[in-house]
Amino acid sequence: MLSHVVLADPVALTRALVDIESVSGNEAEITDAVEAALKAAPHLDVTRVGNTLVAATSLGRPQRVVLAGHLDTVPVAGNLPSRTEGNIMHGCGTSDMKSGAALALHLAVHAPAPKYDVTYLFYDCEEVESERNGLRKLAASHPELLAADFALLLEPTYGLVEAGCQGTMRAVVTTRGRRAHSARSWLGENAIHRAGEALARLRRYEARSVEIDGCVYREGLNAVKIGGGVAGNVIPDEAWIEVNFRFAPDRSEEQAHAHVREVFEGFEVAVTDSAPGALPGLTAPPAKEFLAAVGRPPQAKLGWTDVARFATLGIPALNFGPGDPNLAHTREEHVEIDKIEAGAETLRRWLVGGEC
Repeated sequence: MLSHVVLADPVALTRALVDIESVSGNEAEITDAVEAALKAAPHLDVTRVGNTLVAATSLGRPQRVVLAGHLDTVPVAGNLPSRTEGNIMHGCGTSDMKSGAALALHLAVHAPAPKYDVTYLFYDCEEVESERNGLRKLAASHPELLAADFALLLEPTYGLVEAGCQGTMRAVVTTRGRRAHSARSWLGENAIHRAGEALARLRRYEARSVEIDGCVYREGLNAVKIGGGVAGNVIPDEAWIEVNFRFAPDRSEEQAHAHVREVFEGFEVAVTDSAPGALPGLTAPPAKEFLAAVGRPPQAKLGWTDVARFATLGIPALNFGPGDPNLAHTREEHVEIDKIEAGAETLRRWLVGGEC
């Protein structure tokens, strides 16, 4: 159980959440603890779907916002339980993203009368394949629970606002040849050698930088895996290159797919995975008020986050959290305590206009 004392202090709450091990697929214990805390708050209506929690106010406000965060982590790397040294809290999930989830849970319990109606969302399986993602499942099964005018995803951003996100896709580029004995190589056609042209196109590729609403999104098209070959004495008749395309949110998935096929015209291209980007989402009134509370200009999110799921539902969304994204998934993962405190104060100013 999370005590009232712990829930009142975002730093202590971060520590308590970190110390509940919740590697993806093992979120039942932490979800139980968060659910109990939410259900003890009389101003919240709480719904649980699997290991995803939705807690909403119903105050009749003219606008509704979402504060969302995932409760799972990557596998522990000898970094539990948490430990604190001076201003630094070390431990699995401190940055990605239990410090952000702690801010949402603290406000859910201690801000009974925010100036917006608020939906607090805590979900599972963000760190694994998309099919298991609790937010994805909820959007498919209960989209009405996500209805809002604006969403804030408390992913690690080091206290900055990161707007929108890049789209991402993976594709396999395959080259074909003709198999032959390597002693009589002139009778064959080497598929691995043909792959050299595809790699040359990647070397010559010039990626775009796109400015949208003052945020600069850099694209990138890169080989991430390569394979081929039959045996040490055989000219191979097939080779493949896996490429990853990170595209600016002014491209749709279909446009991104078409662009990659154009780059590799003449080769077989099979898209194996893709997800859309999200536009900055800066124009919604709650977003403008949040940016004013932060007091610093937004920057582009260079990466993919679940803001894209909100964008697909027509809900503008931003990323904001106390953790450092460069420390996510590392053995050295940690969060600065003053970043937690500053993040909590920023969210209080935005939601309730001061201390709560």
